[in-house]
Amino acid sequence: MHARFLLPLLAATALTLPTIADDHVSAWRLFVADHAKAEVTAIDLASGDTLASFPLASPAALYTTDGAVFAVQGAGNQVSVIRSGIALDDHGDHGDIEISDPELVEAVMTGEKPAHFVEHGGKAAMFFDGSGLINLFSAEQWTNDGTIDARQLDSGTAHHGVAIPWGDYTLTSVANADDEKKPRLGLNVLDADGEVLGETHVCPDLHGEATSGNLVIVGCGDGLLIVSGSSEPQVTKLSYDGLPDGKATTFLGGVGMQYFLGNYGADKVVLIDPAEAEPYRLVDLPTRRVHFAVDPIRPKFAYIFTEDGKLNQLDVLSGEIVQSLAVTEPYSMDGDWSLPRPRIAVAGDVVAVTDPNQGQVHLIDIASFTEAGAIPVAGAPYNIVAVGGSGAVH
Repeated sequence: MHARFLLPLLAATALTLPTIADDHVSAWRLFVADHAKAEVTAIDLASGDTLASFPLASPAALYTTDGAVFAVQGAGNQVSVIRSGIALDDHGDHGDIEISDPELVEAVMTGEKPAHFVEHGGKAAMFFDGSGLINLFSAEQWTNDGTIDARQLDSGTAHHGVAIPWGDYTLTSVANADDEKKPRLGLNVLDADGEVLGETHVCPDLHGEATSGNLVIVGCGDGLLIVSGSSEPQVTKLSYDGLPDGKATTFLGGVGMQYFLGNYGADKVVLIDPAEAEPYRLVDLPTRRVHFAVDPIRPKFAYIFTEDGKLNQLDVLSGEIVQSLAVTEPYSMDGDWSLPRPRIAVAGDVVAVTDPNQGQVHLIDIASFTEAGAIPVAGAPYNIVAVGGSGAVH
C-alpha cells in the first residue's frame, strides 16, 4: 500500500491522528532502524511521510525516554540521541504538547561495544560490553542541552552485561574475569563511589531486566532477582518453582498495572507478578515468538508477533490470546538469531509491525484488530520505537 493511500484509510478507521479540536492535539512518530544500513528514519504516523533520515555509525538498537530516541550502535562503538520533536509536559489537570522537527544531537557517547541502555528514576546507564565500563548520565541533559556529563563505573571485566541506576546506587552484572567466555555470575550493588556493597547476589547466566511500578526484575538461569526499596536497593531471589525446565531472558514491564512479561522457551511467554502466591502464569503460543510489546495505553493488553506472520493480542488478566491477525509472510526462527525479522511497537491506537523482507511498516488498528494501512520504508526496516501522545497547544 502506497503512502498516499494511508491518510484517508487511517481516518476511516478512527485512529489517533494529529487533529486539532479545542486546541487539543494528538501526534505520533515512528523511528525505524534499518537492519543493514547505519540509518534511522523518522516517520509521521498519520501521513506516512518520512520526516528525516539520520546517518549513524552502524545499525542500531533503539530505546526511548522522555521524547527522545537513543540509538545504540554496538558495531559502531557509539550511542546517539535523536530529539523526536514531540515534547509532552504534564500540568496535573492537563498536559501540553509541543511539536517540532526531529533532530539528531551532535554529541555522541563513545565506548567499546555499547549494548544495554537502561533508564530508571530519572537517570540512565549505558553498559559497554567490550570493556565492562558503565556510563551514568542524564538522558534529559543530553537531549535538551546537547551535552554529555557522564560518570564512569567499572563492573570488573568485559562481558555482555547490564547496569541499572537506583538513586545513589547502581546495580550491575558481574562476570568471571578468569574465564575467557566471561560467564555472568550475579548482580552487584555499587554505592555512589562505585564500591561494591555486601556480597554478590547469585544469578547464574544473568540476562534481561525490566521495570514495572516500584520493582525491577533481573533474569537468571535459576530464577529472578527482585529489586525493591526506597533508598538502598533490596534484592531477593524468586526461583522458577512451578515452571517446567527453562528460563526467561527477555522482559518487559507493565505500564498502568504492575506485572512483567517474559519469554520462556521458544514458543511460550510467562506473565510474572512477584506479589502473588503463584507468581508465574505460562502462556502457550501457536508458534515460536519473534518479538513482543506491552500496551502503555490499554494496560490489560500485550502483543506478541510469532513466526507464522501473525500478531497476537494477549489479555494479561486472563492469560489468554484473545485475537490474532495474519500480518506478514512467515518469518522462521530457524537460522541465525540476527537475521532480519519483524519488530513491533505500540503507537497510540495502532500496533506498528516492521516487515524487513517487504520494506514496509504495517499498521494494525487495535480497536478492530485489522490492518489499517502500511508505510513503505526503503531498505530493510527492522527495530522500531514510537514516540507521541496528546496535549494542549498554547
